[in-house]
Amino acid sequence: MKFAEFKDGMVIKGGPVTVTEAEILEFARKYDPQWFHTDPQRAAAGRWGGLISSGWHTCALAMRMAVDAALHDSESFGSPGLGEVRWRTPVRPG
Repeated sequence: MKFAEFKDGMVIKGGPVTVTEAEILEFARKYDPQWFHTDPQRAAAGRWGGLISSGWHTCALAMRMAVDAALHDSESFGSPGLGEVRWRTPVRPG
């Protein structure tokens, strides 16, 4: 898709994506090493009741879905909307 073909309010569907515990741990250890992303035992006793993916991991997955769905042949595109990101439901393994 060319950038000019994108329209305001356009919805591009993708997924679903399955995220494994190993993927969550690998991303978090490299980029967001907070205990609720890196320590399954401690996370189980924490606020979320288990390991959750980093929000930045979630954004990376969303970007991959956007590329797969529409941006793979794009020459240029605007911001994917970082200002609109809301992490309302944690991403969990499986």
